[in-house]
Formats: sequence, C-alpha cells, structure tokens
Amino acid sequence: MTKLSVNVNKVALLRNTRDLNIPNVLKAAETAVKAGAHGITVHPRPDQRHIRPPDVFEIVEFLRTQPGIEFNIEGNPFPEFMQIVRRARPDQCTLVPDSPDQSTSDHGWNLRQDSERLKSVIAELHQIGCRVSLFMDPDIGQIQFVPATGADRIELYTQPYAEAFGRGDAGRVWIQYRDAAKAAQGLGLGVNAGHDLNLDNLPKFLEISGIAEVSIGHALIADALDMGLYNAVRAYLNRLMTPSLRSQ
Repeated sequence: MTKLSVNVNKVALLRNTRDLNIPNVLKAAETAVKAGAHGITVHPRPDQRHIRPPDVFEIVEFLRTQPGIEFNIEGNPFPEFMQIVRRARPDQCTLVPDSPDQSTSDHGWNLRQDSERLKSVIAELHQIGCRVSLFMDPDIGQIQFVPATGADRIELYTQPYAEAFGRGDAGRVWIQYRDAAKAAQGLGLGVNAGHDLNLDNLPKFLEISGIAEVSIGHALIADALDMGLYNAVRAYLNRLMTPSLRSQ
C-alpha cells in the first residue's frame, strides 16, 4: 500500500491570519495520525508564511510518541532550513528547488546544474539519519543523475498530471509519469509523489506500480472543510488501498 503523508502547511497558513493559534497545527497533526496517516509533512519557508520553526519542533515531540509514523520536512536547503533539519532530525528530508518568493513549488531539480551543491547536503542529511528524496519532474534525462547525488528517493512533481486529468486528457501525461517512475526504480530509487493530487485523480495515478508515498496537503485540507479532517484522511487512505480494492 502506498503511504499517505499529510501536509499540514495549509492549516498553518490559516492559523497565521490571526494571532489566536486557531486552527492548531499540532492538533491537526494529531488528528491525521489518529485517522491512520502514515506520516506528517511540513514545508517551512524562509518567510514563515505558514509552517514556523516552533510548529516543526512541536510535531517532532509528538511524533516521538508515535512509533512508525514518519516525519517529512520539505524545502530548499538554505542555511536556515538546514538549521531546522539538524535539530528536528526528520525521518525523511525532501529537497525542493523553490526560491523564497515562490507561492508554491512548481518544478523539479535541474541536476545538470545543482548536483554538486546537493551532494554535500545529502551526505550531511544521511549522517543525521534522514532518508533523502529529491523533488523531480518526470524527466528521465534528469532522473538518471539522481543516484550520483546519493539521494534515496525522488518525489515526482505531479501538478502537470493533475492539470491533464482535470482536462480529461491524462493518458499521455500519465504514461510519462509511469515511465519516469519505472526508470527511477530501475536505478534503485524509491518513488514518492506529490502536488495537486486529490480524491479524484489519485486512483488513476496509483495505477503506476511501486509508488512508496504520496504527500498531500492542499486538496486534503480543502476536503476537510466539508467532511472534517479525520474523515478526509480516511477518504484518502481508502483511495490508497490496493487497485483491486479501490474499484470495489
């Protein structure tokens, strides 16, 4: 079964509009875990517009009481980000090439340019016990460079797939992702996926075999407005069941 890591950034974004600590990010993480999520994801950005360092460390302390639940921290390895990671020691660190002024991640790494920079970062992350995943486009020409960086996994950037699915034209794009995942797995890499995946487009995407984990935040939190966070997590977990069960 593909694992679900719930991204709680949008909970923090709403919280930050008022100085009331409502909604509470830690409580959201606790609810997601109680509902069966396999992990929690955060993406602390330099401007702290959503997840802030105190959120990270509160979640770390909570997850230490939850054996088997993974903590995934995403971000560009700027000095401030690395300070957070060194202290938090997450199970997985997903490195993302976003600039400080981006509203959201919108492309994968260009390893022809960035692999040398990433090698030393990945080596340090391994020393502190982190699995390392690189945020990548479904570009086999780029994915072939991942093993040389020392990364353990890739996370496929899935917005292009989600857009194609929304247009009713996912077939060709889905094949591109399938081939990229297969190529990565052939190189010995684990494959995660994330960005704009939702209850509608997730089952088709998961016809790609061997997806280890999906990280979902925006759509899941939006669905929680209708069905409650606990029920939203359960709905996504149902989509992650084996293909034969998903169709029942």
